[in-house]
Amino acid sequence: MSNKNVERILVPGTPHFVGDGFRVHNYIPGELGLGMERMDPFLLLDYNPVWEVTPREHPRGVGVHPHRGFETVTIAYKGSVAHHDSSGGGGVIHPGDVQWMTAGSGILHKEYHEEGFSRSGGTFHMVQLWVNLPARVKRTPPRYQALKNASLGNVILPGEGGRVEIIAGSFEGVSGPAKTFSPVHLSNVRLNAGGRVHFSFPESHHTALLVVEGEATIQEDTDVPADRFVLFGSKGTDVSIHTVSGCVVLVLSGEPLGEPIAAQGPFVMNTREELKEAYHDFLTGKFGELAD
Repeated sequence: MSNKNVERILVPGTPHFVGDGFRVHNYIPGELGLGMERMDPFLLLDYNPVWEVTPREHPRGVGVHPHRGFETVTIAYKGSVAHHDSSGGGGVIHPGDVQWMTAGSGILHKEYHEEGFSRSGGTFHMVQLWVNLPARVKRTPPRYQALKNASLGNVILPGEGGRVEIIAGSFEGVSGPAKTFSPVHLSNVRLNAGGRVHFSFPESHHTALLVVEGEATIQEDTDVPADRFVLFGSKGTDVSIHTVSGCVVLVLSGEPLGEPIAAQGPFVMNTREELKEAYHDFLTGKFGELAD
């Protein structure tokens, strides 16, 4: 076994808005600059760092829009988000919660700051991932998984070092609750001062991490402050994280699908012809109905 090498550390550039409710840095694929294939099956990572939101009666967010061919995963660190979709899925995620929506054959959805949070304002801090679906299940029926924090896998680290919250995949024999269509590991590492954790992933998996809070030392010798994205190279299996003062780190690793990616706007398919079909089906009402 050997350590995965740190290939790149990305520093946040200029953020942009998704709708009027999400002020994000697009680490995958935008700031990574290497296309969606480099972190396959993770197609997109939008990171909304700490943002102080002023009170507002009409919630900020993103109105009704379509998706097909992949999954969206929203992770709440601070603030609350409400979700509704045309398959009947929906709910609110609060700090520590996760929502995992499978667009599959086609769905309409909308995401807004939860009404109570919008009225009071406060600190907003989120991540959204897009996870690709294998070609064989691109047309699977839509699905919504509401993953409350209490349902996540939980491994307490020795010496009061902190804990690992497993969303998908497993760590030290503890599995996360998310149902996935390909091998994916996704977890929040919450280390106390002096805490340490060690992961081992298959060499073939694409692996990265995002320092969400505090400062982490990666592979014993690389100090990474908050809001930085760390991309690992293709060699080695092991990832170590420790901290002097405490940190929160999102760890993601997944088996590449190795399939053609045809992406345009809200659709991710395998061919241009499938993209044309997706637009046709959306425009002819085959994704259902959802009020704005």
